[in-house]
Amino acid sequence: MLFREIYGQDSIKKTFIKAVSDNRLAHAILLHGPQGTGKLALAIALAQYVNCPNRTEEDACGTCPSCVQFRKLVHPDLHFVYPITRSSDSVKCDDFLPEWRKCVTEFPYFTLEQWEKLISQDNKQSTIYTNESNEILRKLSAKSYESEYKVMIIWLPEKMQEDCANKLLKIIEEPPAKTLFMLVSEEPEKLLQTITSRTQRFFIPPMSEEDIANALRTKYTLSEDEMANISHIANGSLVKAIDILESSQEENEYFNLFIYIMRTCYQRKAKEMKIWSEDIAKIGRKRQINFLEYAQRMVRENFISNLHVQKLNYMTQQENAFSTRFAPFINERNIAGFLSELETAQRHIEQNVQAKIVFFDLALKITMLIKM
Repeated sequence: MLFREIYGQDSIKKTFIKAVSDNRLAHAILLHGPQGTGKLALAIALAQYVNCPNRTEEDACGTCPSCVQFRKLVHPDLHFVYPITRSSDSVKCDDFLPEWRKCVTEFPYFTLEQWEKLISQDNKQSTIYTNESNEILRKLSAKSYESEYKVMIIWLPEKMQEDCANKLLKIIEEPPAKTLFMLVSEEPEKLLQTITSRTQRFFIPPMSEEDIANALRTKYTLSEDEMANISHIANGSLVKAIDILESSQEENEYFNLFIYIMRTCYQRKAKEMKIWSEDIAKIGRKRQINFLEYAQRMVRENFISNLHVQKLNYMTQQENAFSTRFAPFINERNIAGFLSELETAQRHIEQNVQAKIVFFDLALKITMLIKM
C-alpha cells in the first residue's frame, strides 16, 4: 500500500513522512477517527514506507522486494491482529489470514460488520481474545526476518478482551528494538487509559467531499450532481458513500421498519406494535442493534431538518421524501426522549434482554413521545 494510493488525507501523510524522516516516529502509535476515513490503509502504507530501503521524500518505491511483499501483505515482518469469531479456544487471528489478506487487498475501506459477514456464517460478534496476546508476544520476541522493523498492526483494539489488553502493556511500553506497534481504532475511548497513554496519537479526520467524490469516480459512473449529493450525505466516510450507492437491501429494510413503527405508533395501533416487535425479534441481535443505530440517526436528521438548512442534512432522497412530513413530529420537546429510549433499547439488546419485550416497550414509549 502506497501513500499515493490512499484517497485524500494529504496532511496526515506528510506528518507521517516527516516523522520518519526526522526519526521522531514513536514505537507505538494510535490512529483513530471515524469509520471509512482510511486509517487501516494509512497504517499499512506507513509500515511499508518505514521498511522500504529506497523510500523517497514522498512515498515508498513500490518496486523493491519489501514493497512487493507488503503489497500482497505477505511480508514476514508484518503482523496483524483483528477481531475474530471462534469455535474453540485454539482458534487465533492467523487462522483467518487468507480472508484478511483478501479483504484488505481488494479494498481496505471496510467495516467491522462487513468483516464479520466474511468470516462468520451465524452472525456471531467478533472479539480479540486473550490468547492472542501470547501470539503477539511470540511474534515480536523473534528477530526481524528481512526488514529493519517488525510491525504489528492491531485493527480495532477496542475489541480486545481486558486480559489481552493488560498483557500487552509492558511490550507496548518497552518493545524489542526496531518494533513498531500501530493501533487502528474507531472508539479510542474504549481502550484502557494505560494503553493510550503509551502511544503517540494521530487523529484521522473525516474525508473531504472532494476526496470522496474523487474516490467514487474511480469505481462508478455518476453525474456530477449525484456525485456531489452522495459525497455530502456520506459525511466524511467513503464506506458510507459506497453503501449509499449500492443501496444495500439491509438499509432499505431498516428504513421500512422505521417508517412502519413511526406510523403505527402515531396511530396508536397496539396490535400492530406487538406484531412488529415479534417480527423484529426474529432478525438477529446484530441487525437489531444496527436498526436501533439507524433509527437514532433518522431521529437526529429529522430534528435538524426542521432548521431548513439543506447542507446540514445527511439523508438519501428516499429518506428526505419521508422526512418532509415526518420531521415536524421530532422537535425540542421530544428529541431527547426519543434518543434516550432508542439508546436504552440498544443497550438492552446488547445485554441480551428478550427482544420482543424490548421492542414492544420501545413502541409504547414512542407512542407517548410522537405527539408531544
